[in-house]
Amino acid sequence: MAHLKDEGLEITFRMDSGYFDDAILETIEALGGKYVIKGKGYPTLVEQVTDSSIVFVTSAAGRETTELVTTLNTWKEDRRFVVLRVLKDEKDREPLSFLEGEAYDYFFFITNDMELSSEAVVVFYEKRGNCENYIKEARYDMAVGHLLLQSFWANEAIFQLMMLAYNLFLLFKMDFAGEAEYRQQIKTFRLKYIFLAGKIIRTARSVVMKLSDRYPYQEMYEKSLS
Repeated sequence: MAHLKDEGLEITFRMDSGYFDDAILETIEALGGKYVIKGKGYPTLVEQVTDSSIVFVTSAAGRETTELVTTLNTWKEDRRFVVLRVLKDEKDREPLSFLEGEAYDYFFFITNDMELSSEAVVVFYEKRGNCENYIKEARYDMAVGHLLLQSFWANEAIFQLMMLAYNLFLLFKMDFAGEAEYRQQIKTFRLKYIFLAGKIIRTARSVVMKLSDRYPYQEMYEKSLS
C-alpha cells in the first residue's frame, strides 16, 4: 500500500474467512482501501438472518441475498454484512430427530464498499474461487513454487518464466480450445498431444520418432495438425 498510495488506484482486498478479523479490517480502513471478506457463520449472525422478519431478495441469477449492519461482541463498530442463502439438497433438509431440520446454508460476506449491491458483492467474491483453480494448476502442473536452485534471484527468474509459459497456455486455450477442452488442465493436454506412445529409431545419422499404428487421441491429434 505504501508503494501504491500515489498511483491513484482503488484497491479492494478479497480474502477468505481466515482474514475475518477486526484488526485486519481496521488496518485496511485506515489505509483507505476496500474489502470483500468471507465471514464466519457465528451463531449470533445465523440467529439474526434466520429471524422470520428478515426478507431475502432473489436475483435474476437465482441467488437469495439480504443485508445486515451489525457488530460482533469484540468489535468496536458496526459493519455491513451481505448474506447469501442457499437451499440445501433435499436429503440434507430432512430432520435427523424430532427437531425441525435446517433448510438453508448461510454464507456471510463483510464489505465496506457501499457502491456494490448485495448480488455484486457475492459475484465479486466468487471470482476468488476461480483464482484458486489457476493457482492449483500452476502449482501441480507447472511446479510453480518449487525452489530449484540455491540462488533467490535465479529461482525468481525461473518463476517468472513458468508464469509466462502458463499464461501463454491459458491464452492458447481461450483462442483455440473447444468447449470440451477448455477446462482441461495442462497434464491432460500433455497426455493428448505430447506424451504419445512411440519409439526412437536410429537410421544412419538420423533419429526418427515412430508412432504406433494406434495411440491415445490419435484422431484428435491428426485433426489438430490439419
